[in-house]
Amino acid sequence: MKSSVLAATAVLPAAVFMTGNAGADPGNNDEPAAIAEAPPPEDAPPPPPEDGPPPPPEDLPPPPEDAPPPEVFPVGANWGMPAPHALPPGIANERGMQVKTILVSRSISEVFPQVHDMIGVRPDGQRWHPSGLAIDIMIPNAGSPEGIALGDQIVAYALRNAGRFALQDAIWRGTYYTPAGPSGRGNGHYDHVHITTFGGGYPNGGEEYLHEESEPAPV
Repeated sequence: MKSSVLAATAVLPAAVFMTGNAGADPGNNDEPAAIAEAPPPEDAPPPPPEDGPPPPPEDLPPPPEDAPPPEVFPVGANWGMPAPHALPPGIANERGMQVKTILVSRSISEVFPQVHDMIGVRPDGQRWHPSGLAIDIMIPNAGSPEGIALGDQIVAYALRNAGRFALQDAIWRGTYYTPAGPSGRGNGHYDHVHITTFGGGYPNGGEEYLHEESEPAPV
């Protein structure tokens, strides 16, 4: 009986040893077994694509020393209007004219170089021309389409600047205009635009006549 127990005891470790090494590669007994990688957590962000844009540099390079300074524009600059400037004497004889009529004469002389003749003070049965309140702008080829268009532009220009000119009225091609618009028929005036101002008094020599129109002249 004792010999049977000893035999069983000797056989059992051998069986256990063979069971623990079952399935092992006999040629790789000295290599450790591979460890399986754990799956990434579900909330981990995906890796960035390999061809994505590089991150921006933390510090931008300084500008070159010879770079021009940035251009500064004045606040509120009006790019659509010319800057005010003093008007030189126009083509009309200003003797006897009042200041607002002189302003009309000089402004139209500058804005409409197509005009070559204006008549200010002259004898007349009405008081407007003799008092320096009116001026006649003679239109070249007044009956042609170009002449009619030029006269229309001068009337429109005067009406747009009615406040600055102290405009009373304008007459052109039988139509009488006021700052409020056409208001009736005017006699004649088919070869010139007649403009009347409220005068503003006679000059004393210290006046400055500025070009600062309310709107640019039509092209």
